[in-house]
Amino acid sequence: MSKNERLGIIGGGNLGISIAEGLLIANYIQPSNLIITRRKVSLLDSFKQQGIITSADNADAVNNARIVILAVKPKQVAEVLIPLKDNWQPGQVMVSVVTGVTITELQQLVGPNVSVMRAMPNTAIAIRQSMTCVAAKNAPKEQVNEIVRLFDQLGKTVVIDEELMEASTVLGACGIAYALRFIRAATQGGIEIGFDSNTALLIASQTAKGAAALLLENGQHPEREIDKVTTPQGCTIVGLNEMEHNGFSSALVKGILASHKKIAKIH
Repeated sequence: MSKNERLGIIGGGNLGISIAEGLLIANYIQPSNLIITRRKVSLLDSFKQQGIITSADNADAVNNARIVILAVKPKQVAEVLIPLKDNWQPGQVMVSVVTGVTITELQQLVGPNVSVMRAMPNTAIAIRQSMTCVAAKNAPKEQVNEIVRLFDQLGKTVVIDEELMEASTVLGACGIAYALRFIRAATQGGIEIGFDSNTALLIASQTAKGAAALLLENGQHPEREIDKVTTPQGCTIVGLNEMEHNGFSSALVKGILASHKKIAKIH
């Protein structure tokens, strides 16, 4: 994306704002080249003061930006896109971060001349540490790569088949809650062995962050890193075995499967 091109975000709610803030912090786009829309445009006054274009008219985003991110609620998609169908121009790209609305459904609403993709970030996008999954069907490869580069400013990005978007919601978006529940449990254990709550939370949080960084930076399988801290007859292996006897891994896998069954019923 050229620095002189404009990016539109339809839906200046929590997710839309997080995307905008992350891209600005990364210097990926200049404030004057960013257009954000929402019904209560007064809620975007702080962005307007930064030089960002704000509007209550979604057409302003479509008419003035080559790439448009759709960040509204699922029930609002048709209501938002149907009035804009004649505003789209060939070569434009629309990226939907809306859960549960397929590329085919979106394509029907914007017409055949627009490249449509879906992206599923998680709440860590607010601190530019999201895991974002991107799916496309008929979009040119260079446009897909462009959207991957955009979301790479906000964390890590991977391209997946659209059929896996619901699964990515469970593993990547719901997964934030699973990881936080682990940290909470570790904190409670830390309190039981003598730490005050703040210190226990700090140790548990930084340890989880360090464990993830080992995998991301070294590209190792988790078991390789686990082996480094499990000495024969040591305290680590005793703790791990006790957790497994009580269903630690099994409970996590079952929880992921339960969430996936639930999201399948919703969609």
